[in-house]
Amino acid sequence: MEIAFFIAQIIISAVLITIVVLQARTAGMANRDSSSIYRTRRGLEKTIYQVTIVLSVVFLLLALFLSLPLFS
Repeated sequence: MEIAFFIAQIIISAVLITIVVLQARTAGMANRDSSSIYRTRRGLEKTIYQVTIVLSVVFLLLALFLSLPLFS
């Protein structure tokens, strides 16, 4: 059971790294119009942003859970 948690954490971290790199790529390719300072996320960009937040929270909770004395 504990091996499954460690494997899940490794998979979540790999997916999280991939999504963050994907976000950085799309931000660099954004519209370079200097007149628009604020811009809203729409479509796929918004979905990727929300998935990043959810995976980050899951990763944090899993890391805290695995740091309990039960798993050492």
